[in-house]
Amino acid sequence: MSINTTETMLSEQIKRFLLPHTFNAAVRAGAAVMRIYEHRDDYDLSKYDGNFRSITAADRAAHEAIKRTLGQTRIPILSEDGREMHYEERCNWELFWLVDPLDGTREFIAGNNEFTINIALMENNVCAAAVIYVPYLHKIYFADRGFGSYVRDGVEPSADAAYTFDEIKQGARRLVAERHAHPLIAISRSHNTPETFAHVEALRRRYPDAQVIEQGSSYKFCLLAEGRVDYYVRTTHTYEWDTAAGELILAEAGGRLEALADGAAFRYNKRDLQNPWFVCRAHNCAIV
Repeated sequence: MSINTTETMLSEQIKRFLLPHTFNAAVRAGAAVMRIYEHRDDYDLSKYDGNFRSITAADRAAHEAIKRTLGQTRIPILSEDGREMHYEERCNWELFWLVDPLDGTREFIAGNNEFTINIALMENNVCAAAVIYVPYLHKIYFADRGFGSYVRDGVEPSADAAYTFDEIKQGARRLVAERHAHPLIAISRSHNTPETFAHVEALRRRYPDAQVIEQGSSYKFCLLAEGRVDYYVRTTHTYEWDTAAGELILAEAGGRLEALADGAAFRYNKRDLQNPWFVCRAHNCAIV
């Protein structure tokens, strides 16, 4: 199928074509990551130099699996693994994939299972469709702008995943978050700062019954979308591929992401791919 990227809105026919590619790319990447994760003791993780051999191997294996699958769509890919791409090369893209092949590298190293594969389809620099796969948990979340967020359980990592559109929808349940009696605040397990804790303490003074949980990777967006937590604050650097898929999954479940400083909406495909600090709220979050 040829895709006309000059259209302002993706047609339903095109979305039906692209969803299986997105879904299968994530599941195949999950299989590539899990092969390394299950044998991570074979890699030397004793010295941290910012570029672990095992993480490079897992990230690149996932990237290659995604590239092979999404390459069939002939839509360009902006990936964490290809972050050196020049702004002038991508600034006029009307349609592109924004990908984090392995989100939660420190959780991968720690062996706590909290890592994900993030794939977002960007249309005119706005996320039109998204998938987050949690391979260890066999859970996959997906969203289509204007049509809700969904989760499917029991999706095992598979190097030759070939789900059809109807198979993806079958057994998926829509995410609608409910309000908790006591606010649940999520923070990163590995990327907090004094500002994070100061923000949480300020919230606790206003909401004395609030509880705090730590969680790695973009899975926090999924927990927000499911209503398992209410609020998430991040005061360290993230990049566009860390948030694009999660933002749509959260938004389509009734939640929102905004810049911490001024409440502004996020922009994507900027010259500088770093995000500002941010907060997220689930649907009907008691924290305002």
